[in-house]
Amino acid sequence: MRTQAHKLCVATAALASVLLASCDQKPADAAKSAGAADQATPTNRVEIPAAVRQNLGITFAKVESRNVARTLRVPGRFELLPTARREYRAAAAGTVEVLVRQYDRVEAGTPLYRLNSNAWREVQGRLADAEAQVRIAQAGVDSIAPLMAAHEHHHGELEKTVGVWQERVTSLEALLRAGGARGDEVAQARGALASAKSNLAETMEKEADLVAREREASARLSAAALQLEVLLQSAAMLTGASVEELRSVDKATGNAAWNTYQSIEVRAKAAGVVERVDAISGTVVEEHGVVIVVVQPEALRFRATGLQSDLARLSSGTSASVVMPGAGSGASIAGTVLLAPTADAERRTIDLIFIPTLGTQETSPSWARAGVTASLEIVTQGGEVELAIPVRSVVRDGTAMVIFRRDPANPDKAIRMEADLGIDDGRWIVIKSGVAEGNEVVLDGVYQLMVATSGSITKGGHFHPDGTFHEGDH
Repeated sequence: MRTQAHKLCVATAALASVLLASCDQKPADAAKSAGAADQATPTNRVEIPAAVRQNLGITFAKVESRNVARTLRVPGRFELLPTARREYRAAAAGTVEVLVRQYDRVEAGTPLYRLNSNAWREVQGRLADAEAQVRIAQAGVDSIAPLMAAHEHHHGELEKTVGVWQERVTSLEALLRAGGARGDEVAQARGALASAKSNLAETMEKEADLVAREREASARLSAAALQLEVLLQSAAMLTGASVEELRSVDKATGNAAWNTYQSIEVRAKAAGVVERVDAISGTVVEEHGVVIVVVQPEALRFRATGLQSDLARLSSGTSASVVMPGAGSGASIAGTVLLAPTADAERRTIDLIFIPTLGTQETSPSWARAGVTASLEIVTQGGEVELAIPVRSVVRDGTAMVIFRRDPANPDKAIRMEADLGIDDGRWIVIKSGVAEGNEVVLDGVYQLMVATSGSITKGGHFHPDGTFHEGDH
């Protein structure tokens, strides 16, 4: 019995100076102290200065107005959203060089790994051929323009020549009818006109040929450009770079950017944390093999398992909160509940999905991580709002249920009170009197305070002012 009492009293060592006198007192001083104690009025207040609160780990919780009777508490766990995990796979077989470590924080654009692949060399060769074909086709198209210009000039000159000879023939024919011209002159002029018209017809045939060549060259250019675009799209999928980045010209060499890539450098598409590194630098990875997995740890949802018997009380869109187990009232996240579309017929349960409603500048608290268990609190319709305190702030002393309310007038004192309690939901319990909303009650350290102030537990010794415990009366 004495050993048990000793252990209980050591837990309340920081309260010694309030409860017992030092054994260094002289007999006369001890007698005076005993007399003063006999004359002192009994009090339910306990001194809890900062040193005592620190030594005993005392924490406080505020009295809140809550609908305890209609609060449904369901256990669950945090999990990552399906979109929170991104796998970076090797687009082709090759030798890999990893540039990050597991659990590194990466931002969008951070290089993750480099891949030296023969497939990329082949794509570069095909890109070079396609680019050459584009240049050749472009040259063919460009050569048509001066030919067309020369032909148009030649065509115009021939039309002028035909016009001149037409006028000459008309004039000579008029003179011949008047008897002023010879027949051979008219015949000669007519021959020259026919020759000019023949030359004009030949130029029209050449013009049709040039138009056909122009269309053929344009078609070749379009086909070559399309082939180059398709290859650039393939290169973009292989490298992870955009087509614009691959097409951009390197100022130092004057070559397209794709021609300067010695290896494929894969960069992060979004910010996150490296969850896994599945490849070792210097090893060969297969095509489509996983190299790195990056997750966004803040992209969370909470999944709880409710009973099908509670379905009548639940509906999608109901306001709720997730509460960290064992934490004060401030460790919670607000949001809404979504009922899963299907239920488990064997277990008679249904999944409740909690979606946090965070503002644009808010982030999930640090304790909200995938895999962490917590409780989902849903306030169903009906019931009354009553004052409530955490269940952990209530301790039994014999047959009495005791709480310690922090003195509003002196925060370094706690007031021991017998609790007038009502119903509870497993975490919060209704308190019917003795407190007001906003008051603080002792949460952690309540048992030590109960032991120190209890009249039903044998102490078996005494405390020094420095908090050390000695067995015996002196």
